[in-house]
Amino acid sequence: MSALYEKIGGQATLDKVVDDLYKRILADNTVNTFFAKTDMAKQRAHFTAFVAQLLEGPKQYAGRPMDKTHTGMNIQPQHFDAIAKHLSDAMVTNGVATDDVSAAMARVSNVKGAILNK
Repeated sequence: MSALYEKIGGQATLDKVVDDLYKRILADNTVNTFFAKTDMAKQRAHFTAFVAQLLEGPKQYAGRPMDKTHTGMNIQPQHFDAIAKHLSDAMVTNGVATDDVSAAMARVSNVKGAILNK
């Protein structure tokens, strides 16, 4: 069984998914304020590396742990859920198979507590 990262199409697919994700996030007034003062190129690179690692791809993520990164941001469950839905939709739009989207989102849900600082 190959890593989920390879099953979804590797770096090429992940780059497209993350670009699509941030278009969705920035168009969503319920969550785009979290990124108002963010260097989006840096954010995309960090998030792409984080997701690659989450999906058993290259271990390139060198950012802070999720709880430290999101401390003080007051992210609520509905914010996490909105971004998770955007990520799921971006995967579907970019041709990731349903089973692989489900598997990826299960891994994303594993970091929800750290992101919400709960």
